[in-house]
Amino acid sequence: MLELPPNGARVTVAGLVLVRQRPGTAKGVIFITLEDEFGVSNIIVWRAIYERFRRAVIAGRLLRVTGRIQREGGVVHVIAETIEDLSPMLDSLLQPDGT
Repeated sequence: MLELPPNGARVTVAGLVLVRQRPGTAKGVIFITLEDEFGVSNIIVWRAIYERFRRAVIAGRLLRVTGRIQREGGVVHVIAETIEDLSPMLDSLLQPDGT
């Protein structure tokens, strides 16, 4: 679904964290791959955003990310502005009554 918004559009995506990457050559940039029912979203987290949302970036299993679309060479990324950890919602799925 990220193919639809234009470059630079502000979007919100949410999904399960599949991969976190912090390459030594990336100068503090973290790459996160989220999956939802529509597919995968590639998230770029700059150092300042990482410092602000560190706990969610490191430990979150289910994240909601708001940011700007960046299109480059046929690849679509979301440049993160805010990151929310929604992992407690996953825990509620384990409860017999769903709460």
